[in-house]
This record gives sequence, structure tokens and C-alpha cells, in this order.
Amino acid sequence: MNVFSNEITELFKIDKPIVQAGMIWTSGWRLASAVSNAGGLGIIGSGSMYPEVLKQHIIKCKAATTKPFAVNIPLLYPDIDKHIRTIIEEKVPIVFSSAGNPKTFTHILKAEGIKVVHVVSSSKFAQKAEDAGCDAVVAEGFEAGGHNGREETTSFVLIPAVKEKVSIPVIAAGGIASGRQMFAAMVLGASAVQVGSRFVASIEASCHQNFKQAVISAEEGATELSLKLLTPVRLLKNDFYQQVKTAEENNASKDELQQLLGRGRAKHGMFEGDLVNGELEIGQVSSLIKGIIPAGEIVNEIWDDYTLILNHFRK
Repeated sequence: MNVFSNEITELFKIDKPIVQAGMIWTSGWRLASAVSNAGGLGIIGSGSMYPEVLKQHIIKCKAATTKPFAVNIPLLYPDIDKHIRTIIEEKVPIVFSSAGNPKTFTHILKAEGIKVVHVVSSSKFAQKAEDAGCDAVVAEGFEAGGHNGREETTSFVLIPAVKEKVSIPVIAAGGIASGRQMFAAMVLGASAVQVGSRFVASIEASCHQNFKQAVISAEEGATELSLKLLTPVRLLKNDFYQQVKTAEENNASKDELQQLLGRGRAKHGMFEGDLVNGELEIGQVSSLIKGIIPAGEIVNEIWDDYTLILNHFRK
């Protein structure tokens, strides 16, 4: 029986301070419920879902677990009002927001008794999230997959910087896939970790098997932060990435990069398995991931390694 308790486990009513990231085309109800059932906090990634699809994922997640789970909402999502309404109607207990101003919806969600966490890439934005009434922040370092901060601040610098500036709990993200990395993040001031890339390589992740195989085959230097003129995103290097890199080296305009990106590029890559022309979002830590296993095993593996190290230093 787990007897660990801190401000994050109390806030979310979970057993282990391990949060699964709400990744587009990857974090559906199967993954979220599996992580929650293992004692962590599973998150449904709504950024790639139509409103009616999100509702079905929430309903299925509630049927698959009695434990708390969350929904991630990118605040720049075009139908954000519909997502917010669905979350309130379905009584989702926790929301993780990203990519936008947390002031817009935090007060609405909190008025419904929903816990709100905002993802930040700097201590300045962490303070703004706290001022907006957020219950916690995710400090996401430069190493992370998906959309990232322009400042390129690494997790080892960002976590203590954010911890120093806010009084609300800090959840560390970016470059975390093992218990050793979790231990380091907690020493730096985090009360929990958010793990993304490791859960991409899980059986329950809804992304394509081709993408999962590409992740566990990745080596050091296989990713790079790109498209900083638009919204920075860390990509696995493939033909599409090379097209972006060439365009950026030729000083392509924002409009030209947007045209190159087009529509559905991430879906083609991560969900449909186009490893050549698709957008493949993944973190630097992919080079340390070597197997596709059940999400519950990932949670337990990280937790067991963390507690082993923790107990060693307690002696």
C-alpha cells in the first residue's frame, strides 16, 4: 500500500505524484484510465479532438476508472468554449491548460470546483498562472516534446527558477522518463513530474505503431526544436523536419512556414503513421526509451525506481 503524500497527491487525490501528459493523437481514454488506475494522474489530450469526440473519451474514461483523471485543453483551440462546456457538464475534476492566457477560463472552471493547472516555460508565466488562480503549474523544460517555449530553458534551470517565484505546487516536465530523473526533479523543487514521451511508447497510447517504433529507435540528437517563428515544436528528424529546417535556413516567412506545415500534418505523422512527411512530436528523452509496454507498468517502473533511490538517500 502506498503511503506517500505531498501537496500534489493531496490536491489531485492520487497515490503517486506521476502525471501523464495530455498529448495530441496519443492521450485518449485508454491511456488516461490506465495511468489513473496505476495510481498516477491520467490526462485526456483534447487538442486533437472535436468536441463530440472529447465527450465520448471522457465518458469512456469514467467507465474505465474510478480514480481521478484530467483533460488537457490548449487555450488556442478554436472550439475551446465547447470543450469547457463539456468538461463542466461531465464533471471532470482536473484541467491542465496550455498554449494561451490562463486568465481566460481559470475562474470559470474553479467556480465549478475544478482544479486548474497551467503549463509554463518560464518563471514569468508561472507567476501569471498563479495570479490567474491556478492551483499548480507545470514547468516544462526545453527538452520536452511537442510545443515548447522560445526561451529554450532546460528543466534543470527552469524547475528551481519557477519554484522560487511561486507559492503553488510545481510539476516538472521535460526530459523525464525514469525514476532517477523524477528524483532529480523532486530535489530541484518539484512536487510531481509530468511524463509525456515515455507514455507515447505504451500499449494504450492511441498514436500509430509506426510512430511508437520510431520513438524507441531514436538515438541522441534525433530531435530538434523547430518552427520557432510559428509555435515552437520539438520534432523527430525526418523528411518533413528537413523541409522545415531548409526553409528556416532560407529565412522563410511566417506565412511560408504555415503553408509548409499545412493542415493535419501532426495527424498524418503521429496518428496515421507517416514517418516521412508527417509531423512527429517527441522529446529528447526518446533516446532513452527502448520498449513499448503497458502504461501501468511505466507508472510502477518510474515509481519503484524513484522510491528505491529516495530510500537509499534516507539511510
